[in-house]
Amino acid sequence: VQLQASGGGLVQPGGSLRLACAVSGGILDHWSIGWYRQAPGKEREGVSCITGDGTAHYADSMKGRFTISRDVAKNTVYLQMNSLKLEDSAVYYCSAEESYGSSYCDTRYGMDYWGEGTQVTVSS
Repeated sequence: VQLQASGGGLVQPGGSLRLACAVSGGILDHWSIGWYRQAPGKEREGVSCITGDGTAHYADSMKGRFTISRDVAKNTVYLQMNSLKLEDSAVYYCSAEESYGSSYCDTRYGMDYWGEGTQVTVSS
């Protein structure tokens, strides 16, 4: 499976962005897709994931401002980010693992396939 993240950019604090992860070589029903981020000098951080049956999970610190969703017809997973803060600046990556019918995924752990990241910069 191949993944391509897009939608990053420069946004002011309090603004919003929607990232997209286009998936090819597999259908979303069979895969859990996760969003991760990494800021300079910091460890990779899990953000959110969505399973093959469409169940969404969020890292505790990401609940409330971020929403993950998917469009099965477009084989694309989205991350809607609202009320962005300076500390949300990072390279955001999407990742995939086979879901095997599970409704559970956990971004405390890395997944098997990774795409190129997209830069999100929150700055005034």
